[in-house]
Amino acid sequence: MAVRKVEAGGYTLASTETNNAPGPTFLLVHGIGMGISYFAQLSTALESYGRVVAIDLPGFGDAPEPSSSLTMAEMGKVLIDFVEVEHLGTPVLVGHSMGTQVVAEAAAQRPDLFPDVILVAPTVNQHERSISRQVWRMTQDLFRESPRVLVVGLKNYAKTGPRWFIKKLHSMMDHAIEDTLPKIQARTLVIRGNRDLVCPHGWVLEVTRMIPNAHMVEVDDRGHETMVKDGTCVAGYIVEHVNQR
Repeated sequence: MAVRKVEAGGYTLASTETNNAPGPTFLLVHGIGMGISYFAQLSTALESYGRVVAIDLPGFGDAPEPSSSLTMAEMGKVLIDFVEVEHLGTPVLVGHSMGTQVVAEAAAQRPDLFPDVILVAPTVNQHERSISRQVWRMTQDLFRESPRVLVVGLKNYAKTGPRWFIKKLHSMMDHAIEDTLPKIQARTLVIRGNRDLVCPHGWVLEVTRMIPNAHMVEVDDRGHETMVKDGTCVAGYIVEHVNQR
């Protein structure tokens, strides 16, 4: 799929999309150090159910690094601007890891735009909110994954670069997602791989209970990168959720 550069809210994002199949638009928002390529399997699994748009947030993947690091709330506003600039209507927002923080902010700011939200591996666990702890958890989880997942992850981390990665990691730690979650009015599905070391079961259950209209599912034998290794299963949960409208 061709990658386009899109200007939104004064920032440049990169975007790909599938053919405009009948059905909802799914907007995929990546985690820290990741990008569009990370969603390849999930995008393929979703494309027969609707239009799939995946983005690189500013400073990630093919999107140029902005002059300063944005807060999660500011990133949420950029996401809103992207939706409006691209005329995406009311897409199903799908965020992974750091992307759940961006998605949560966007959904809280503009409930009229986002009736359905999917949070995959929501961060940051408020009981382990430190850079050293989170880097250790990410490393533990990544090196337990298959070689394919490991290669995809390391390639994306290398593309982001250590300086920007650390800046965004600070932004993640500065953001208390638990303050935003109760403001989400969307029908929300929370997904966790049952071997995820970054997002333990207890924390993800807390996340689910903080959102007024949410439920949680777990994917067997998967870690933090569950949608990379099992995009078909994750897509099935997403489509089932959307079909319950």
